[in-house]
Amino acid sequence: MSFADLGLSDELLRAVTEAGYSEPTPIQASAIPSVLMMRDLIGIAQTGTGKTASFVLPMIDILAQGRTRALMPRSLILEPTRELAAQVAENFEKYGQYHKLSMALLIGGVQMGDQVKALEKGVDVLIATPGRLMDLFERGKILLTGCELLVIDEADRMLDMGFIPDIETICSKLPKTRQTLLFSATMPPPIKKLADKFLSNPKTIEVARPATTNTNITQRLVPTRADRKREVLRSLLQSEEIHTAIIFCNRKTTVRELNKSLRSHGYASGEIHGDMDQSARIAELDRFKRGDINILVASDVAARGLDVKGVSHVFNFDAPWHPDDYVHRIGRTGRAGAKGSAFTFVTSEDAENIANIEKLTGQTIERVTVGERAEPPAEAPAAERPRRERKRSERRPAPTPAEAEAKPVERAAPPPRAKEERRDRRRHRDDDGADDGGWNGPIPAFLEVTLGR
Repeated sequence: MSFADLGLSDELLRAVTEAGYSEPTPIQASAIPSVLMMRDLIGIAQTGTGKTASFVLPMIDILAQGRTRALMPRSLILEPTRELAAQVAENFEKYGQYHKLSMALLIGGVQMGDQVKALEKGVDVLIATPGRLMDLFERGKILLTGCELLVIDEADRMLDMGFIPDIETICSKLPKTRQTLLFSATMPPPIKKLADKFLSNPKTIEVARPATTNTNITQRLVPTRADRKREVLRSLLQSEEIHTAIIFCNRKTTVRELNKSLRSHGYASGEIHGDMDQSARIAELDRFKRGDINILVASDVAARGLDVKGVSHVFNFDAPWHPDDYVHRIGRTGRAGAKGSAFTFVTSEDAENIANIEKLTGQTIERVTVGERAEPPAEAPAAERPRRERKRSERRPAPTPAEAEAKPVERAAPPPRAKEERRDRRRHRDDDGADDGGWNGPIPAFLEVTLGR
């Protein structure tokens, strides 16, 4: 099957051909004809399957007829993150180059002035994150009564980020007679409830079992200790044929520190996380896409927002706290039929997280050895082991006669070490997870105090 068989216009087919595509992916082949027939649609597909084009392409042809009105966009696409919204906008520019369609991008982190000016002129396509859209709506800068087509993209990610109440509010402001498309990698009960409420007799297309991972991605778990992660990562970067790689961390502080470490070892790396302003994030992504850097250290702000061709490897420096995030992180590689590799570093504290990931994906991930990295079994204190089994440094020399006759000196017991604070695993509505800035690494040698020596 070719794109010409899907009923797209000649101008659109020309743009698709110039973009280098000749055959549609399964989600595109199934979704495009239904969208062109103006049906509501539920598309369930894992990341990297081409679902963005499955709604962008038919929308361009649908919107080719009609005219815009000030402050009243003709169509609306909701995205969970700024990066995803920007990439959908890039898709519209690429495929719509032979159509005279206007577009506006409403995202946080940038000034509202230009966005408001674009709305005042009238737009055919409005691509927005829920937060910025609600902000402008409450200020009276936008009207949704003229929206004929709604796309809710990455719905399960919207759920994770707490945007479902905003989406329900937005849907209630739209005309009841409209076409609605919902795309998601998984279909948890809250998303099913949302679809039942706001979609009318939708056609459901499922090209992969929910929460499955791409079969083109080779997945491996790398058991290690927390204090050896950087060393193991550098070993893998040297031994693997790395073209471009994304390294995911759970915390923004870890992103910054790891990028600094990699650069100090001579790697061409960059970073992206939620503390960076939008212009800095875009600049860093452009460097990565151009090849100025080939390693990008990222927090989950980029887990579902990056669509970069040729990413050969994904490294989970920290095992993700939520199993769905694992699916979307490793989905940055193995895209568009290419092969990819994903390595996840695992410490003894990650056992529950890994079990949840394997349960969700329905597979047992291969464990591999990279040097000496497994955590050694717990060893009994020296005082509780026979003297012959103690290390030389643990053995105390026999007391001299003078010491034996001397009265033992009572030494004060060292104060008990305070328990480490538990990690804050609550999900936040920001692009990133929590970042408490706490100390989680081993205690440096210069802080160790030996008492009674």
